[in-house]
Amino acid sequence: MKEQTAKKPAWLKQHICNDETYQNVRNLVKGLRLHTVCESANCPNIGECFGHKTATFLILGGVCTRACRYCAVPKGKPEALDPMEPKNLAEATAHLGLKHIVITSVTRDDLQYGGAEQFAACIEEVRRISPDTTIEILTPDFKGSLTAMNIVLNANPTVFNHNIETVRRLFPEIRPIGDYQQSLDVLRYAATSHPHMLIKSGIMVGLGETLQDLKETFADLRQAGVTILTIGQYLQPSPHHVPVAEYVTPEKFDGYRELAEDMGFPHVVSGPLVRSSYRAGITVSQCLAH
Repeated sequence: MKEQTAKKPAWLKQHICNDETYQNVRNLVKGLRLHTVCESANCPNIGECFGHKTATFLILGGVCTRACRYCAVPKGKPEALDPMEPKNLAEATAHLGLKHIVITSVTRDDLQYGGAEQFAACIEEVRRISPDTTIEILTPDFKGSLTAMNIVLNANPTVFNHNIETVRRLFPEIRPIGDYQQSLDVLRYAATSHPHMLIKSGIMVGLGETLQDLKETFADLRQAGVTILTIGQYLQPSPHHVPVAEYVTPEKFDGYRELAEDMGFPHVVSGPLVRSSYRAGITVSQCLAH
């Protein structure tokens, strides 16, 4: 891979607000002992999202059992599951008046079903307290376990999301414990077993992929039944993570969006600061309107 560019380009600069609304959301999340991927993964959109009273909740604790080479979430020995997490998450959803909630997690390979039961409990509790809130889940691969998948899917989230993250050629280097084909199989199973559910995936660029790599991965995702695709810039969380090979220009992101749309994706969100859950509620509203 190329050496990382020393200075981020202007289009990657994002204002981090610290106004009263931002602090109120942050305090609420902390008070309920919840984690957000916004903070754990150093998301560049934290100011915008918190400022608009939205957050992507990170369940199953804040420590991951895997060590993917792109991710800022802490790795190590995971903590015990919090039985109050589903209730607290639903309480935060109601308090913030969220119309759309994204629930993601660390990977918990130490648990029999990877924490699938906690996903289902969170979905059910949010739906009980906030029945009009649409629910998006962003899951790990559950090691391909169909039992785990069924536990989650049978709770009927509005959107099932599992990120492919990178292209087939780079997958072993970027996600050494994961498997490209297994991730595709997870998406395909969700799409075929629940055909009315919205299926979503996301990919990072700037890791050294070629246009041909992207075409192959876009085709694989579309064939797996993905209808919502997000494309965003990889940002190196620390010197210990994989370096950035390229800062992709906004114009190039527009080209990637057009390519994906031409390949049959009904909904594509593509841009330097795009993350899997960025403006997810707007995208889901558009999907449901059709």
